[in-house]
Amino acid sequence: MNRGRIIAGLLAALAAVPALSQSAPAPATGPNQPPAHVLPWPELASGKTPAERRQSYELSPELHRGVAPAVMREQARRLDAALAGLAPQRPGTADAYVLTIALDSDPVFAREAREAGRVLAARYGAAGRTLTLAGPDGTRDDAPHGSISALLLALGHIGSLMDGKEDVLVLYTTSHGNDLGLAYHWGDTGYGILSPRSMKQALAEAGITRRVLILSACYSGVFVPALASPDTAILTAAASTRSSFGCQAENDWTFYGDALINRALRQPVGLEEAARIAGRSVAEWEAKARFLASLPQVNIGANARGWLPQIEAQMPRTASAPVGRPAFSE
Repeated sequence: MNRGRIIAGLLAALAAVPALSQSAPAPATGPNQPPAHVLPWPELASGKTPAERRQSYELSPELHRGVAPAVMREQARRLDAALAGLAPQRPGTADAYVLTIALDSDPVFAREAREAGRVLAARYGAAGRTLTLAGPDGTRDDAPHGSISALLLALGHIGSLMDGKEDVLVLYTTSHGNDLGLAYHWGDTGYGILSPRSMKQALAEAGITRRVLILSACYSGVFVPALASPDTAILTAAASTRSSFGCQAENDWTFYGDALINRALRQPVGLEEAARIAGRSVAEWEAKARFLASLPQVNIGANARGWLPQIEAQMPRTASAPVGRPAFSE
């Protein structure tokens, strides 16, 4: 991911975050168009030393500026309505709650998050228990927008609906990333870094112990050490030191989203086999494009291997066809 790699390299050095306008398309006209990235990324960290600044980023700073009150009210209304519409869990049944989120306003992420919600809901029998947080993708703007605060609020609410002893959270995030975490970037009004530490704390506070976490971003392997547990299955698009690819704004899919969500998870195979299928596809595409391998990560806890078959019993018995333009084309 070109812009993600720029963010990653400079944030890794804990220097000032660069302008992100180079890869942004010219703003489109008409309804349902995503806001472009034009202005430089503002300073988010505090502290004089690299250690102090890294510690500041671990607290997951989030900045909103220049947001009209009417927009704030509309987004609060959308999120409240979406959360209120989630069905309660069914005692005695291993219910899956699916949450997909695009943390960047580039429309490739919104398209990916929307379709990921549909694929994962069908796979895990989560109709009525699926929430997508995503901005406009050029055709629609009808969901609560993704942000760090919206994600944390959603996790807290979903945790209050779940029975921690039998239900499962299936989380899919798509965005740029860096070695500090997931990057939140909404036009020129929203910025932030979601750190592994903050994600771990949010899941713990919500009481969500059984979880399938799929993180699509550069450097997303940094989340594995913090989030791995016996009851966690975690899949990431890249190792902690590698970029992932395909995030151009005009795309329908990133490489990882296309390989895992759009292809492998549409097949009637287990999660671990789907991860292997997706990993082979990504490696093949990257080799043909002469990209440095992203090295997607898979870590499935011992307990998760026991309960995954319960929620995967819901998956369709026949594969569905991929949608959208392929992320890689020769």
